[in-house]
Amino acid sequence: MGLLATLTGLRLFRFILRIVTLAVAAVLIYLAVTAVQVWLTGRRYEPRSAGAIVVMGAAQYNGVASPDLASRLDEAEALWRQHYAAAIMVTGSKKKGDRYTEAQASARYLLAAGVPGRDIFESGGSDSWESLSLAAPALRSRGGGTVLIVTDPFHEARSLAIASSLGLHAYPTPTRSSPIRGLSTVPYYAKETVGVALGRIIGYDHLSQLHTSFG
Repeated sequence: MGLLATLTGLRLFRFILRIVTLAVAAVLIYLAVTAVQVWLTGRRYEPRSAGAIVVMGAAQYNGVASPDLASRLDEAEALWRQHYAAAIMVTGSKKKGDRYTEAQASARYLLAAGVPGRDIFESGGSDSWESLSLAAPALRSRGGGTVLIVTDPFHEARSLAIASSLGLHAYPTPTRSSPIRGLSTVPYYAKETVGVALGRIIGYDHLSQLHTSFG
C-alpha cells in the first residue's frame, strides 16, 4: 500500500511539474513574441494626413522639456511643418511639487519653436492610458479620430494599442532623435514588453489602475 501511494505521488508530482513547465514555456514564448512586436512597431514610421499629432508626455524640469521630451516635440513640430496635421496635442500631468505639467512644458517648447498657440492643445494624464483617454474625446472630433502618435520607439507599441482601444485610428511616428538609444533602450523595451503583454490580457485601463495602486 505504501509503495502504491509513493508511485501515485510520483506520478502526480511529474504531472504537476509537466503542467508548470508547459505554462512557463507558454509565458516565455508569449513574452518573446510580444518583445519582437514591440521592437518592430518601434521601427515603423508611417506619417499621413491626420486630425492631430499626439505627443506622449515625458519628464520636464520646471517648465523645461527634458532631452527625451524635446526629441518627441521636435518630431511633432517637423510633422506639423510638413502639414500632416494642423493640431498638436501635448499630454502629461505633473508630479508632486512640480510647477508645470508635462503638457505645459511641451506647449512652452512648441511656442518657442514657432508653433502658434491656436494649433497646440493640452491634455493631462499621469500615465499613457490616462493621457490618451483624457485626450480621446477631443481627438475623435478632429479628422475622424485619425492621429499620429509621437513617442520613443520602445513606447510606440503600447501607445498605439491604447489609442486603438479608445477608438482612435493611430499611426506610428516615433521620434528619430531620442537620446535613449543603443543598449540603454534594453530596460525600456523589457518594461514595454511586459506592459503590452499584460495590457492585452487584462486591458490597458486595468493596467493603469495597477500602476496607480503600486506606483
